[in-house]
Amino acid sequence: MPQFIKVARDGTIAVITLHRPEKLNAWHLPMRYEIRQAFLDANADASVGAVVLTGSGDRAFSAGQDLEETMKFLAGDAGGTQGSEWIDTWRDFYTVMRGMEKPMIAALNGVAAGSAFQVTLLCDIRIGHAGVRMGQPEINSGIPSIMGPWLMSERIGLSRTVELALTGRMMDGPECHHIGVMQYLVKPDEVMPKAMEIARSLAGKPAIAMKLNKARFREATQKAFDDSYHAAKRYSGLAYASGEPQIYTAKFFENRGKKRAAG
Repeated sequence: MPQFIKVARDGTIAVITLHRPEKLNAWHLPMRYEIRQAFLDANADASVGAVVLTGSGDRAFSAGQDLEETMKFLAGDAGGTQGSEWIDTWRDFYTVMRGMEKPMIAALNGVAAGSAFQVTLLCDIRIGHAGVRMGQPEINSGIPSIMGPWLMSERIGLSRTVELALTGRMMDGPECHHIGVMQYLVKPDEVMPKAMEIARSLAGKPAIAMKLNKARFREATQKAFDDSYHAAKRYSGLAYASGEPQIYTAKFFENRGKKRAAG
């Protein structure tokens, strides 16, 4: 039984809900293993025609990486090894998503930051509302963003990708819709109904053609994906060996604690 996600069925639609609300659905490795398995199960089930991925609550789809996990990485050579090995887990997770033969719809109920933004970009269609915020804020925690810029540049071009990666700026729902990373912008209470509507439509398409279309998209982007993974592994190793991400992540938690104490 999963601890950090909920899995439900609505006819031919598998609904995966990220469920760590006390952490704004931020994920650590055990949670990502659960999500990975849920995708594998849906892909192997012939009665599943589409998958909807969403988050618990109304504040966050997911805040991305749980920084309490990566803050524990050591500095120096050990930290570099930990950073590199951490990227290996992401390659495995993203490979499972890229290998999905069923259409995937992201129902965005709130913020999707960092790796959560990347996961939404790996979905086929994204639905959200004006209050959704999406982006790559890793630089603010001293973490190099490598896979994210590759995913973004494929969808929104290099110029905007560079600006978002270097500033860590979060985009609101209207901007996401305007630039095409969110295909449907609806009212908050319409996000899931719209996602289910689209999922049912896609689930009704010819299954072999859907599978082959997705296989070709994966094939056409495999070389760039592999290159980004190798770069991410190298640069993350250098970053965590330097100790900078650990320092800036500690500052993030310190500042958050002060804000909460101040009310």
